[in-house]
Amino acid sequence: MHKSLSLVLIAVIAGCGAKQTPYETVSIDNYTANRITRIIESKVETGSYNNVNDAIANISAEFLGTPYEANVLIGSPTQPEQLVIDFRGLDCFTYLDYVEALRKSGNKAEFVQQVIRTRYADADVSYLHRKHFFTDWSQRTPLNAQDVTAQISTHARTVLKNLNQKKEGGEFIPELSVIERNVVYIPAEFIDATVVAGLKNGDYIGIYTPISGLDVTHTGIFIRTVKGAMFRNASSMRGNNKVVDSPFLEYVKKTPGIVVLRALPVSDSDSKSMG
Repeated sequence: MHKSLSLVLIAVIAGCGAKQTPYETVSIDNYTANRITRIIESKVETGSYNNVNDAIANISAEFLGTPYEANVLIGSPTQPEQLVIDFRGLDCFTYLDYVEALRKSGNKAEFVQQVIRTRYADADVSYLHRKHFFTDWSQRTPLNAQDVTAQISTHARTVLKNLNQKKEGGEFIPELSVIERNVVYIPAEFIDATVVAGLKNGDYIGIYTPISGLDVTHTGIFIRTVKGAMFRNASSMRGNNKVVDSPFLEYVKKTPGIVVLRALPVSDSDSKSMG
């Protein structure tokens, strides 16, 4: 966990569809606060504020080179959840949280609210309401994205998963209960140029896993660059240990397959939220 935070208190605005939480303020270090302002200002200046795909591509690029850090969130069934916002180190899920929240925000206060809406079901800052699974983004309100996996390939497969249930019994996250969910993925053997052509810049990609109780084991973003299609991700791989662009086909061909979620326009994600 990060230590010695310089505190910048940002008021969390009531409303925006979010439920009241104990977090009337959130502590953010100076580096993160300055980066939030710079990224939002840059987004507005480049005119990508209302273009979902451009916004995700441009915002995600701002984090290239950011160190990878595991277990950055604070909270458990026995430890109270804390609202963590820290750009100095990211894991693959918090990276997506911040990109998604930034593309919906016009200032720092809105960004704090959007992190809550992105990371937590019903915008309730608590461990059991955290969106622990990638497919929660398209299943638990406020919705962050639409699952378009089946639209991308006719070879997409559907697997009924009991999320959170270990193969040998018990649960990965005590007290969360087991979530029965159909998970749709495209097997790696069918991921080719046709699949790549069907993906949109800024699509959120989950690396499917056959492991019982889980939907994916890694996440990232599909990005088109002058060097070709890339999988932009907070990578813990030896030699990376930071946010990098990995050649998309080369990367996903070594995995079981992919789940594809497509971000919703701001108005749609708001209207589909619980309030």
